[in-house]
Amino acid sequence: MLDVDLTLRSGTFELTAQFSSPTPGVVTLFGPSGAGKTTLANAIAGLLRPVRGHIRLDDRVLFDGSAGIDVPVERRRIGYVFQDSRLFPHLDVRGNLEYGARRAPAGDRYADREEIIVLLGLGALLGRRVNQLSGGERQRVALARALLAQPRLLLLDEPLAALDVARREEVLPYLETLRDRFAIPMLYVSHQYDEVLRLAGYIVLLADGRVLASGTPAELSGHARLRALVGTEAVGAVLDVEVVGLDPHTGLVSVALGSGTLRFALPSARPGARVRLNVLARDVILATSAPHGLSVRNALAGVLTELTDEGSDSVLASIAVGSARLFARITRAAVVELALSSGMPVWALVKAASLRGHAFSRGEQRGAPR
Repeated sequence: MLDVDLTLRSGTFELTAQFSSPTPGVVTLFGPSGAGKTTLANAIAGLLRPVRGHIRLDDRVLFDGSAGIDVPVERRRIGYVFQDSRLFPHLDVRGNLEYGARRAPAGDRYADREEIIVLLGLGALLGRRVNQLSGGERQRVALARALLAQPRLLLLDEPLAALDVARREEVLPYLETLRDRFAIPMLYVSHQYDEVLRLAGYIVLLADGRVLASGTPAELSGHARLRALVGTEAVGAVLDVEVVGLDPHTGLVSVALGSGTLRFALPSARPGARVRLNVLARDVILATSAPHGLSVRNALAGVLTELTDEGSDSVLASIAVGSARLFARITRAAVVELALSSGMPVWALVKAASLRGHAFSRGEQRGAPR
């Protein structure tokens, strides 16, 4: 567990943060610019000293103001990957990786050098200088160098922020591979919600130097402040589910949701795979009776639990489907005409083509040392 409870002052800025997140897995510090994300990451890394509180990683106390404990940066065993990679320009890729490997404690290794090179696709780059690499390649080298130091925590401060869309899409699958291959705690700083949805197992939502909320992506998907941050078009439910079937004729996979089944296309998923789905509110249609004669492949029985007026003739409906929750954006006129109210049974209709999903590996994981 990563357990943080601290207050830190930097100039006129004050940060107060309290959360406890499970490890291993990816914890994302998410919020707008100026929220305090990097300040909090630097405090955990030991680059900034809190005025009070504690920082604990599993069974290790990294900082405790009342006990006078402040473990030096070099002894915290935290691998830090920055926005600009910060590779050594006078060394080639091989030399940068060797630097990371030399920082690893003897006999305390879980990440093999050759395996990391293969996983991050660096074999053809080993003899190149830093100035011969693309932005995405530099970030992959920075990731490998940090991992070869055998950290107990991998801290990534907006590592994709300086990349264009194509390079971001190039690097994201590598980050997913590292998450799924190594059971190492990762702290990921971002203000890009699509990155959070693909990587995070736990979200710490920050604004103005305060933690507004923390929890799993599914738990926070309906949080009002998160909805305000991500914007109307990105609001929707996040579902972590398991694939239970595959139709060989249509190529659609299926997952159980409530008393129904949700079908969608995800070529990388097979029965037994863990999948994260993002069901956008704009793609869900509400019905007050079971639908017939429609091309929509997904019709889920649920209960309307809440109606939230969002202004501009927009209402966000929350629907309980078994233990899961979906959202639908409808008009005020629809609320009146359908006589919608909390507690009434409804049907949520979702087009299979509109669902966005990512599959998670179930491969064997190697854990970071405690």
